Amino acid sequence: WPFIALARLAQSQSLWQKAVQHLQNALETTETRQGDNHPDTATSLNNLAALYRAQGRYSDAEPLYRRSLEIREEQLGDNHPDTATSLNNLAALYESQGRYSDAEPLYRRSLEIREQQLGDNHPDTATSLNNLAELYRAQGRYSDAEPLLRRSLEIREQQLGDNHPDTAQSLNNLAVFYYGQDRLGDSEAHMARALSIWRQTLGADHPNTQSSSQGLTAIVTAAFNKGKTADLSDHPLTQAILQQLQNKEAQK
Repeated sequence: WPFIALARLAQSQSLWQKAVQHLQNALETTETRQGDNHPDTATSLNNLAALYRAQGRYSDAEPLYRRSLEIREEQLGDNHPDTATSLNNLAALYESQGRYSDAEPLYRRSLEIREQQLGDNHPDTATSLNNLAELYRAQGRYSDAEPLLRRSLEIREQQLGDNHPDTAQSLNNLAVFYYGQDRLGDSEAHMARALSIWRQTLGADHPNTQSSSQGLTAIVTAAFNKGKTADLSDHPLTQAILQQLQNKEAQK
């Protein structure tokens, strides 16, 4: 679809209004050709809703996400993977608004569908596990979050490989989780691995790489200030940061 390609190009250039216009045109064309209740219409609704959500236009996004979900439930069934995707997306919108009690049952239902239809070890199942875990973490439900984060990582390592960007994302999420609990050794080990993967696969200038680099520096610095450097691994990236801190300390 040319409208989709044009919308992606406009979005990459932060030309938000042009991107919206292209996706609105795509939706109108799909509705005209396929009908109001066709799965392709649900996809167009989802795409436009996602753009609104990226802009923080939550009240515009919600009715589109809800309509997309209704179409998929009606046309594809309650247990179709695309229905799971719509549930996940609507849940993510609610989470962005802090509507955790609305988001949780949708995340859980999306996970159940993916486990049933795609399998316990599918990458999409890992994504659902990760999303539900992040919701629990935001609510302070740490004992609920950790096993899901760990299982998500295991699936991604097994199915996508040790050096895949999605594996790095799971490592990063676990690192952030452990840092919040002051488990600095566990946090550092996971963040160092995430940083290594992102540097290799995305490059040094990618936002994910930059973010994890800052995260690792913060973790190592916290360990240094708290006298917990013995908890840190011998990862080269970690040791380089630690050496810089030690040199600065010696120069005081």
